[in-house]
Amino acid sequence: MPLYIGLMSGTSLDGIDAALVDIAADTPPCLVATHGAAMPAELRDALWQLCHAERVSFAELAAAEQTFCALQAEAVAGLLAASGTDASAIAAIGSHGQTIEHAPWGHGEGPAYTLQLDNPSRLAELTGCRVVADFRRRDLAAGGQAAPLAPAFHEALFRSADEWRLVLNLGGFANLTLLPPAGDERPPLGFDTGPANALLDAWHGRHRGGRFDEGGAWAASGRVDEALLERLLGEPFFHRPPPRSTGREVFHLDWLTARLSGGEAPADVQATLAELTAASVALGIEMARESLAAPPAGRLIPCGGGAHNPDLLARLARRLPETPLEDSRDLGWPADWLEAAAFAWLAWRRLEGLPGNLPSVTGAAGPRVLGGVYAP
Repeated sequence: MPLYIGLMSGTSLDGIDAALVDIAADTPPCLVATHGAAMPAELRDALWQLCHAERVSFAELAAAEQTFCALQAEAVAGLLAASGTDASAIAAIGSHGQTIEHAPWGHGEGPAYTLQLDNPSRLAELTGCRVVADFRRRDLAAGGQAAPLAPAFHEALFRSADEWRLVLNLGGFANLTLLPPAGDERPPLGFDTGPANALLDAWHGRHRGGRFDEGGAWAASGRVDEALLERLLGEPFFHRPPPRSTGREVFHLDWLTARLSGGEAPADVQATLAELTAASVALGIEMARESLAAPPAGRLIPCGGGAHNPDLLARLARRLPETPLEDSRDLGWPADWLEAAAFAWLAWRRLEGLPGNLPSVTGAAGPRVLGGVYAP
């Protein structure tokens, strides 16, 4: 039984997700066990500062990396203990690292880049396991966006023999995968649609404290400000054809504040941000369908933290009346663990010498084997 571990820490900075996955060439990947390591407040604050700093010192980067790597090792140890698995049974750990900045179009006049804080050599030392890491820059080197990478895994899990399907990851940012039926020659399409939880969490934190709006209750209490929504949707990113990806470099509280008139009630802004996520996803789906000349999808599968937000899901359902939403658990995969499992799968692809990217998604010049391998 070839076992792989995937580690993922997203833009919410709430912790590290660890997924133990059984992966073999002839069968679909199978989720064996999961474990989460919560992000200590001190590390979260340090990473937040790095993500928003114009300049940082090498010492600051090294300190954050050291602490982050220790938390990764803690997540691995917890996963192995919870599943009763010995480290010697692990073929490899797929480590995404923590994205600090993602600029696939460059910054000003500079080159394109993506930066994930990680130390796979240290992680291999701490865990005694082989580690595969640095997945994104190989795609970037081939002219791609380096993101999103999850659509290739979505294809492996959810592609149907007879219907079009949509997979929607609602993390800090939302990314969409459109999957043709298995017999269709058209390639899958995927891209970032815009912010999901990032702005919602930040606005909630500013006005009510805490890390997020539980169940979207505060957003549900407000009224959508249509004029504000129109201003927000005027952002050029929402109308840029794929391939495309984004992050906090574009969408942050200063971006939002610059578009406020100043008289909005905070709850109404929260409602408008939730509607922005739903509206931008709907725009993205329309763009994807037009690109592939596709019919309405048979179902949409939400995953990530936003899959637990009833208010956000209700807004999506209203925007997408032709496409029913389906719980990913009905297809064998809990919504919270798909991203971590994707990096276990990408580690398997690396060791097998198989491409991990989809050029139709990232815009890379062709399929590429992603990641570097670090021996224990």
